[in-house]
Amino acid sequence: MYTPYEQRRTEVPFASSEYLAFASRNSFLGVPAVTPDRLGDGDVVILGAPFDWGTSHRPGARFGPAAIRGADYGAMDGFRPHLSTGIDPFETLGVVDAGDVYVVPGDQETSIKRIADVVGDVAAAGKVPIILGGDHTITWPDALGVARAHGFGEFALIHFDAHADTGYSQNANLIGHGTPMRRLIESGAVPGHRFVQIGLRGYWPEPEIMQWMREQKMRSYLMDDITAKGLDAVVDEAVAYSLAGGAKGVFISVDMDVVDPGLAPGTGTPEPGGLNSRELLDTVRRISRELVVLGADVVELSPPYDGPGEQTAYLANRVVLEVLNGMAERKLGV
Repeated sequence: MYTPYEQRRTEVPFASSEYLAFASRNSFLGVPAVTPDRLGDGDVVILGAPFDWGTSHRPGARFGPAAIRGADYGAMDGFRPHLSTGIDPFETLGVVDAGDVYVVPGDQETSIKRIADVVGDVAAAGKVPIILGGDHTITWPDALGVARAHGFGEFALIHFDAHADTGYSQNANLIGHGTPMRRLIESGAVPGHRFVQIGLRGYWPEPEIMQWMREQKMRSYLMDDITAKGLDAVVDEAVAYSLAGGAKGVFISVDMDVVDPGLAPGTGTPEPGGLNSRELLDTVRRISRELVVLGADVVELSPPYDGPGEQTAYLANRVVLEVLNGMAERKLGV
């Protein structure tokens, strides 16, 4: 039976696949598809947040969740043993896919609330939510939802990005992909002294915002720092900083533009001079092995700007898998 749109907006908060043309239709690599009210016994829940109304330059990240789920040359059978470790994270962790949050096109506030509510419910159920974006605006509701379950100020956030995303506003709007980290700090969900940023470079933000970041005690590593110290040393410091003060765990946020656009062109705001693919994959797996992951997101994949080989989508898919593999190694004590 057809349901009028205005009624769907209020009564069907999760069923995006039924109503949104750009929502995902398949589960992540064929893992069991579930509904948010029946998550099963596993440790990890994949969610999609097809939201890109916070972009300031190139749109298209609403198509990211579908692209990440489908970017693989293997069978969609929910079976992915890691060549290096021999571990199948799907089996070890019990990974399921709860589909996409039913965002409302053009309605930022309603969409943000729904994402936070769904992520919060998943985290409150004792699961680790991994959210497929979507532009970087979604990290605000993603980490906010985790904070509702695990406590405000109780976990660190490790943020891979070319940009700090700490602007006060974006085009006179408090919601946007240049503002989520400030919103999290202002809300108390993730205080500044629990933020670690890796890969910053380019020409934004301006000096006064960088000064505000220092005042919040954010730890930010520019690509210059990575070049001077080496990535391993930077990650050593990031892990230590994340553990300081008794943090319960970490939320990992990966903006695909942290990678050099020569390797990952399909992003909304490409910035030359970033990490390479191998560096990112090794690093997220290491962090997920060494720290308790309470949540993660992979954002800013814009498929319309990807190469003909879909290299950004394939890399984003592997970022998710490497996070899962690190979590599986930790669970097994490897």
